[in-house]
Amino acid sequence: MTPENLFAAQKDFFLSGQTLPYDFRIRQLKKLKQALLENEEYFYEAIYKDFSKSKFETYATELSLIYAELNLAIKKLKKWMSPKKVKTDIANMPGKSRILPEPYGTSLVIGAWNYPFQLSLVPVISALAAGNTVILKPSELSFNSSAVTAKIFNRYFIPEIFHVVVGGADTAQKLINLPFDKIFFTGSVPIGKIVYKAAAKNMSSVTLELGGKSPVFVLNDTNIKVTARRIVWGKFLNAGQTCVAPDYILVDKKIEKQLLEELKIQIEKQFNFDKGIPENYVQIINERNFDRLISLIDKEKVYAGGHSDKEKRLIVPTILKDVSFDDKIMQDEIFGPLLPVIAFENSDYVIEKVKSLPKPLALYVFSKNVKNTEKILRQLPFGGGAVNETIMHLTNHRLPFGGTGSSGTGRYHGYSGFETFSNFKSVLKKPFWFDPPIKYPPYSEKKRKILKFFIE
Repeated sequence: MTPENLFAAQKDFFLSGQTLPYDFRIRQLKKLKQALLENEEYFYEAIYKDFSKSKFETYATELSLIYAELNLAIKKLKKWMSPKKVKTDIANMPGKSRILPEPYGTSLVIGAWNYPFQLSLVPVISALAAGNTVILKPSELSFNSSAVTAKIFNRYFIPEIFHVVVGGADTAQKLINLPFDKIFFTGSVPIGKIVYKAAAKNMSSVTLELGGKSPVFVLNDTNIKVTARRIVWGKFLNAGQTCVAPDYILVDKKIEKQLLEELKIQIEKQFNFDKGIPENYVQIINERNFDRLISLIDKEKVYAGGHSDKEKRLIVPTILKDVSFDDKIMQDEIFGPLLPVIAFENSDYVIEKVKSLPKPLALYVFSKNVKNTEKILRQLPFGGGAVNETIMHLTNHRLPFGGTGSSGTGRYHGYSGFETFSNFKSVLKKPFWFDPPIKYPPYSEKKRKILKFFIE
């Protein structure tokens, strides 16, 4: 089935009204969960072929988040779908006001390669919960994961409701030019701009989950050991191929040496390469990205790591010190296991410097001082973040996840995902028995004074 024919079939199915009832939507969510449960081993095998990722990490960073999202949607769907009563203003009394959520219609989800299941299926869950039909285009870079996603879900769902389309850039181009009611894209900023431009031609609603250089502020009153442990975990999870991974560290000069030493210790504890490649360490997705990352390493600034194996697509966790904002590694999002460290003496200067850069997807602050922490959080724009932690904010479904500016537009996870794939209709209902003449012509000074009295 061509993308055009598939889109037309989903459009007709949506217009039939079959996706609107609660019973239909809940069946699709339970079917999705069933497909996952019955085929979990295939997902593990596929992602191992793409990344050499362990079962534990695949479950922790992919499947567990999908199950959590599914369980929440199944539990809360009836409440999410219900009309929301709101207060009615005095000008419309007596009357009743409410908000009715409805699905957009046909939706396209374009997933990313770095977490090929989670970043594809979590928005699919939101789309189905909201009553949309869904075409999913997973990334061709994570070839095995994309192939198993299509094989499994296309067996469980009829194409009119949910269908996975595999293919490269040509396939994606055909899809984004179709008049979808909603497009949800996760990926790089350059491709996000292409998607946004194509969607504008059809006035499609768009959510873009992109990336950016997410800074980590380490102030001089922090707990250095815990700070280093949490940064190392967050940065080198998935070999740094995480959109909210700490991209670089800004550390107070007073504790720079201590932090660097502890970062090195924590790398050795979490990834003991002396005994070979640890099970919890992931490959770089392909040679092109491997070569790009190697080109960013200034050997004179390597503090720890720096070793690589192109045949195995492996770069060990690498710390770079004495880095400046002008260095090559600071020009674009790293998206790999390289961690530059910039020391500062004046916190106001680095705050202003970060403020002048494109808005990041995430921001992290490590400090015991509430005032200094709040100063950074209030002054700098970012999508989401954490204090004294990295990455974990995205696991809380009550915290809407998304970017701002060049790091994205729109939010999802939990109820925010349902909102993202829904149109909220505002409805006012009034009785016939009361119809004051003040709003009708002819107008007069007396009417103006009455109106002014009630408004002001």
